Amino acid sequence: MTPAEAARLIIGHFEPLPPSRRPLREALDTVLAEDVASPIDLPPWDNSAMDGYAVRSADLEQGNVDLEVIESVAAGQFPSKTVGQRQAIRIFTGAPVPRGADTVIRQEDTAASANGANRVTITNPRDARKNIRRLGEDIKKGTVVLAAGTPLGPAQLGVLASIAHDHPLVHRVPRVAFMGSGDEIVDLDRKDEILAAKKIASSNSYTLDALIRRTAAEPVNLGLARDTKESLREHLRGASAQHADLLVTTAGVSVGEHDLVRDVLQELGGELKLWRIAMRPGAPVGFGLLGGRDIPWIGLPGNPVSTMVTFELFVRPAIRRLQGHALPFRRTVRVVVREPITLGPKLRHYLRAIVDGRDARLTGPQGSGILTSMARANALLIVPADMPAVAAGTELEALILDDPQHVAEPPY
Repeated sequence: MTPAEAARLIIGHFEPLPPSRRPLREALDTVLAEDVASPIDLPPWDNSAMDGYAVRSADLEQGNVDLEVIESVAAGQFPSKTVGQRQAIRIFTGAPVPRGADTVIRQEDTAASANGANRVTITNPRDARKNIRRLGEDIKKGTVVLAAGTPLGPAQLGVLASIAHDHPLVHRVPRVAFMGSGDEIVDLDRKDEILAAKKIASSNSYTLDALIRRTAAEPVNLGLARDTKESLREHLRGASAQHADLLVTTAGVSVGEHDLVRDVLQELGGELKLWRIAMRPGAPVGFGLLGGRDIPWIGLPGNPVSTMVTFELFVRPAIRRLQGHALPFRRTVRVVVREPITLGPKLRHYLRAIVDGRDARLTGPQGSGILTSMARANALLIVPADMPAVAAGTELEALILDDPQHVAEPPY
């Protein structure tokens, strides 16, 4: 399959998780499952946008004017008096505008009056009929302020708080189980063996944990399986025991004699949907359904760069669909390659690149085990399969990592 065909096949097996109500402080990065209409106007009354004096604009027509101050109203208080001719009320930001006033003169455009303590002189009338936030100018009562499918970021949480919507109905946070396999791979508790070059550190465990968290899902680490069917069965069964919504594995999905993950999945009653994609890095990608609870499984390659690239293209969109996002895929942008590139097999390549404006340059050597090429990158430069060489100045598509804009269909 092409990468786009594989992405469509995979995403077609996912639906948004059931919704539940969550406290607002726990709803960051979740997705609304219903429209939210406001029960109130916001602001709930005309209020002052400045510290200053509430006055009548009619009294300002003659320029500088001396006014009687009849009251002072702070935020959280309500005025008890009406502003009459040549009168003013001292007012602070957020306080309700008193009856009779249509203007708030800012503090710096006033001076102490020479005619008594309870008076003020307006020295600059530039703000006539200004500095008043009108009732309902932000939100009208009964209007939908946030629609179903809206991701809840800091601003959206603030909007919900402002209308006292304290328990929004949102799609559940996905639980994404992940595991690695390989006799040569160990975790950092065996640091001495890693530093002695006897074992390889499981960097994928840390990148996957971080990638899942960055996608606003909950990672569930199933650990590292050995290259035996018994060990793989034990670890794979953990996905069901941990009530995972998705299982992600690394390594063990190619064609070597120790690549046993696909066989064990099928022995456990799983259904294999695909296992190779015409791309580099990352051709040996598997997808299927684990037996029992039919947990979706995505098997990623073991090489660190391949793991991260295929996570971006296939796992991340699946997680976003579980979360309720209508647009699961990152967009691509048009860039200009500033160096010649020579490629090998006729596969669609995803090269680690630095994109600055419209210019794109590779991060260095592009081997699938060179994790630093990914650490330096902010984009994946996409080279079509029918382009074995790329001349400097060629326009190509690039997928910007951490780009917040998304699309409905895979553009890669």
